[in-house]
Amino acid sequence: MITKFFTKVSVRFNPFGKEAKSARLFLSAIPPAQRLSGTSIQNELLTGGSVKTPIVKVTFKDKTEMEVDPSNLTFKELGNYFDRYSRKLSLKESIESQ
Repeated sequence: MITKFFTKVSVRFNPFGKEAKSARLFLSAIPPAQRLSGTSIQNELLTGGSVKTPIVKVTFKDKTEMEVDPSNLTFKELGNYFDRYSRKLSLKESIESQ
């Protein structure tokens, strides 16, 4: 998963729900060095009676926000969803640096 372009990550999930595995794997895929270099990470644990929906929300360097419900996707699908936009930013960055 390409996390280089993340500036803010917000994850909300029920630790006992079906979305927990995808959300936890997503959080663990963010390298520790990136966490120290300025990527803001927020997580919120939901209780069984909570009315809030589980969500994974990422803000990229160009201020674009993308969000998805982790209960409908596997970790690999979550990674692919955010990687599509990261690849666009990577291509744009490589074009501008030439």
